[in-house]
Amino acid sequence: MVTEALINGCIHRDAKAQYGLYRALYPVMMSICLRYQKDEQEAAATMNQGFLKILQNLKKRPDHVPFEAWARRIIINTVIDAYRRERRRREAEVDLNEGSFDDHATNGVNDYLHDMEAEALEELMNAVPPTSRNVFNLFAVDGYSHAEIADLLGISQGTSKWHVNHARQLLRKVLAERTESRALNTQAQ
Repeated sequence: MVTEALINGCIHRDAKAQYGLYRALYPVMMSICLRYQKDEQEAAATMNQGFLKILQNLKKRPDHVPFEAWARRIIINTVIDAYRRERRRREAEVDLNEGSFDDHATNGVNDYLHDMEAEALEELMNAVPPTSRNVFNLFAVDGYSHAEIADLLGISQGTSKWHVNHARQLLRKVLAERTESRALNTQAQ
């Protein structure tokens, strides 16, 4: 539980308070980072960068904004910054061709996603390319609008919409394959 006393201790650079804040925020911070990054080590590194930003900016936090919402926003922005750095690095190395994926669609994805556990959803999201996964997470999970996503990632609103649609199509395809595989396994037994 994050208390004002804990926050004040962090502002005064109390190591115990900082550790307490880290432990209190860890589950939320790590879940956000893992939603956007496949590699657990990269997610942990990004989470630690975000936590450092939280500590460095505690004095600047607006009083009217709930602490958890403020910290969550910093972590999301840190993940987006890490994504931008990685994208620039990849673009410098290789010219990427994002338009080469097959489009498949099936029905009932929302019903499946609603009932799935977080780990299963994370496993499904790993089937989606990083750019589409990040845009989908920003839109469907974190509630950003296409205009906000376009501004954050430096893409057009149309591109943002395409990535959300592309992620949905890939998720439908994976779900259809898994459903068919389970049906075949059930029949074989």
